[in-house]
Amino acid sequence: VAGWSGSGKTTLVTSLILEFVERGFSVSTVKHAHHDFDLDQPGKDSHKHRSAGAREVMVSSGARWALTHELSGGLEQTLEQLLQKLMPVDLVLVEGFKFGDHEKIEVYRSGHSNTLLYPDDPRVIAIVSDGHLPDADRPVFKSHDVAQIREFVVSHFRLTTPKENDTA
Repeated sequence: VAGWSGSGKTTLVTSLILEFVERGFSVSTVKHAHHDFDLDQPGKDSHKHRSAGAREVMVSSGARWALTHELSGGLEQTLEQLLQKLMPVDLVLVEGFKFGDHEKIEVYRSGHSNTLLYPDDPRVIAIVSDGHLPDADRPVFKSHDVAQIREFVVSHFRLTTPKENDTA
């Protein structure tokens, strides 16, 4: 799911997660950030560990675990490298990485950008927009048509529902 800042990518991804999970799919996400971000909070032990120079810091509890990896000036990981770090699931939704070489659904909200990705990016397989795009040469969905977008993803990527996997 790709598009310019403020276009509604996170809203769509969150809605799609709910749709897929409700139908029994296991889902993970990868979110690209364009800026320095921090999951740690200053004063927490994990932040102290990382600030002291730890390359990786893992925090674990009975509810969840998280691993942060400090690049220390190294190159940003590619989407392919990041996907290899995930546990196997039925579907990985990727938010951002608008200039990547993977297939993507563009989210476009009029007034937030004058530039659409799809005319110059053959990897845009569909568009989600709040406006009318009469010249689009690929499927266009309204942002509230989350069930139709889900079905497009299932069909395009030939996903089988977990129930279909059990009977095969």
